[in-house]
Amino acid sequence: MGGQTGSALANACIEEVEKIIIGKRRQISYMMMAILAGGHILLEDLPGSGKTTLVRTLSAVLGCDYRRIQFTPDLLPSDITGMNIYDQRTGDFRFVEGPVNSHILLADEINRAIPRTQAALLEAMEERQVTVDGESHPLPRPFFVMATQNPVESESTFHLPAAQMDRFFVRLSLGYPTAEEEVQMLTSLGDGTDYGILRQVASPEQLLGAWREQEGIFVSDYVKAYMVELVHRTRGHRLLKYGASPRASRSLYQGGKAWALLKGREYVTPEDVQEIALPILSHRILLTSEARFNGKVPEQVMEEIIRECPVPPREGELFGGK
Repeated sequence: MGGQTGSALANACIEEVEKIIIGKRRQISYMMMAILAGGHILLEDLPGSGKTTLVRTLSAVLGCDYRRIQFTPDLLPSDITGMNIYDQRTGDFRFVEGPVNSHILLADEINRAIPRTQAALLEAMEERQVTVDGESHPLPRPFFVMATQNPVESESTFHLPAAQMDRFFVRLSLGYPTAEEEVQMLTSLGDGTDYGILRQVASPEQLLGAWREQEGIFVSDYVKAYMVELVHRTRGHRLLKYGASPRASRSLYQGGKAWALLKGREYVTPEDVQEIALPILSHRILLTSEARFNGKVPEQVMEEIIRECPVPPREGELFGGK
């Protein structure tokens, strides 16, 4: 595993994941982009579409510790973060870590937990630490939250607050496989998922090295301005109640560098930005009630914004008008 560049490492991971996850290279690539950028991932899809299998497969290939929490309405914040318990032998309290203390935390059906419990993840996602009884405990590096939710079912579920949605680097959907892909799935996985066929391609140390490598990817002022223009066009849009935050601009910047690294380049192009804008921005905007009534979804609005915001011929013309 040693000596690989971030690009070679990431692409080797993608190929290994495809031994289990069939026909979803685009989504796997977006997940690798988020991982290279150090971001969290929200998988929003129907039950049985392979969300949990994908996360487990990815953790095995990356060589990362993996823990899973099934979110339910009775789940408490301490069930995630851990707690201090009294040790009768020593007469002192000691901290017992929760499942969040891992490289990859799978938050399964995250929208089934009460908002108080969902909020317990916010500090971990943003600060890479948890605070219990006033004492902070750092989390392992790297640390990723990979959450799943069913977008259709509303019974016994709670909407994720905007602040939490904004902390997810990308939102992805696997979707249904084609008939040919489903036949292939039955042939290779019909009798059960054999994770033993997977080869560990990376390690936490190599991922940290890839982070440092992507930090060196060059982003011109021209491309930065294009990123900001895309984000600004979500603010005040006729179909949006509110647009993307400054954190979205930063995510687009980090995602562009990670995507360029994935493609084996040392610089970010406007085409990179166009390719990654949808999964990075679409969950950070809120439609107006009129847009929802007319059957619009955030992805449609973002696609329209991307189409209507062409790359200008010269750098100075970018902010010349809408």
